[in-house]
Amino acid sequence: MRLLTWLVGMLLLLSTGWLQGAEADTSPVLNHGQKWRVAYYQGGEYYDYYQYLKATAEGLMARGWVTPQKVPEQLTTARALWRWLTESAHSDYLEFLPDGFYSAGWDRNTRAELREGVIARLQQTGEISLLIAMGTWAGIDMAVDRHTVPTMVISVNNPRNLGLIRDSQNYQHIYVTEDPQRYERQLTLFHDLIRFKTLGVAYEDSVEGRSYASIDTVQRLAKERGFQVVSCYTQSDVADQSLADRSVINCFRELVQKVDAIYVTAQGGVNHNTIPELVEIANHHRIPTFSQYGQDQVKQGYLMSLSQSQGYPEEGRALADVAVGIFKGSVPASLAHRSAEANRITLNLKTAEQIGLYLNADLLAAADQLYWQIEQP
Repeated sequence: MRLLTWLVGMLLLLSTGWLQGAEADTSPVLNHGQKWRVAYYQGGEYYDYYQYLKATAEGLMARGWVTPQKVPEQLTTARALWRWLTESAHSDYLEFLPDGFYSAGWDRNTRAELREGVIARLQQTGEISLLIAMGTWAGIDMAVDRHTVPTMVISVNNPRNLGLIRDSQNYQHIYVTEDPQRYERQLTLFHDLIRFKTLGVAYEDSVEGRSYASIDTVQRLAKERGFQVVSCYTQSDVADQSLADRSVINCFRELVQKVDAIYVTAQGGVNHNTIPELVEIANHHRIPTFSQYGQDQVKQGYLMSLSQSQGYPEEGRALADVAVGIFKGSVPASLAHRSAEANRITLNLKTAEQIGLYLNADLLAAADQLYWQIEQP
């Protein structure tokens, strides 16, 4: 019962709203008689980025800033979605700039040149009203004082550790989402339930890769709770997708020989193409897995995760409200940064069966989402 009480208490603590402080009046307005001009910057394509952009656009539709319209299901990348927004979405208040989509394609040389070009454009008064900086690369590149264009930094793990959020001397034109205890909650739950002694973590050994994996939190909790961390280095933010994929698969094959649990972190090589093989490797060796990503990957066979209560639509509405607040004059840095998730415990019972894990009644009662089979992407 102690475990069940702790889980329920944690969920109640997190039941507060996602965003506080945005402008309550969300009715559309023009920018001194002109449309607001929106641009987008990312380090490269990543499924999360498409989902966040889609959810934000749908949030703006719900608020009346963009004419409601169903996003075509065949769109799967942020670039394709941006093209659709520029060509097919209608708004009397916003313009998604046709030449305002920037992506470095996970190429570090391209990134340096692209960053300078985008910043030069941002320095031109009135050229861009709002920049969406999606992901860690984008956040690092655009959350700077070399421009004053309102910038929403989205989908960044540990933004405070990267210096994107400061308790003082914040850049007033930068909004950054964060949930500072998200990965601590995940790991604490995983360890409470599995009581592993060695935890495997595969991640890219770079500033960005360590941020994605929240490796500082992993190492701190390892000291506090007395378990060992076994690292395996991958390649994540690279232009060659097959290289990223192979690196994670090879790390899983190495880790299952050394650990009794794996914390699966967000990175380029963990995707719909590789998850079935990663799950097969872990389950064959009876290794419990916890997905940092959430419910969708548990559905595909990882043992468990904590997932957002309603996923991207809920976050999209909140991000849309942030954008509206900025358009209506709120200082981006003054808006609430917290994205505290109303977490849902998600379990895959088929995986538990395959690895021989007994799930007690307390855990099953506390779980919000159960999957009985391993579903293919």
